Amino acid sequence: MKQKSLYHTEIENKAGISGHVRSLTGGEFNQLTSNPLSSVPGTNPEQLLGAALATCLNATLEAEEKRRNLSHQAVVRVAVDMGRDYQGFQFWLHAQVKLPQVEHQEAQEILGICEQRCPVAKLLIKNQNVKIELVDEFIPKGEFE
Repeated sequence: MKQKSLYHTEIENKAGISGHVRSLTGGEFNQLTSNPLSSVPGTNPEQLLGAALATCLNATLEAEEKRRNLSHQAVVRVAVDMGRDYQGFQFWLHAQVKLPQVEHQEAQEILGICEQRCPVAKLLIKNQNVKIELVDEFIPKGEFE
């Protein structure tokens, strides 16, 4: 049985990697796109994917913090890498989550709940190229596995 949609959008890209991506429905969205390996201005699929996971997961964390009467202090950083594979390219995502206002055990519990509730995380989490972890300090760029 199909569930009732609470929100709907349609996104269109006519130009490929260099051009624009825009929404046809569901609000205004019009973004210049470019190849991540060039210096041409614009966003790319890697940034959009990282932004989607970081935003959705942090919104879910915010809701859980609120449910527990905690102030919203969660921070989510997502590193996205692109590399070659035998068929073309693939992505690796490494999300780091900080919940500084609670002890590690409670933070791990909160993150576990949110991984199961966040729609973007649910789409990605079973992929072996996706890692979501709780951290006390963020690992600087370039030190990801």
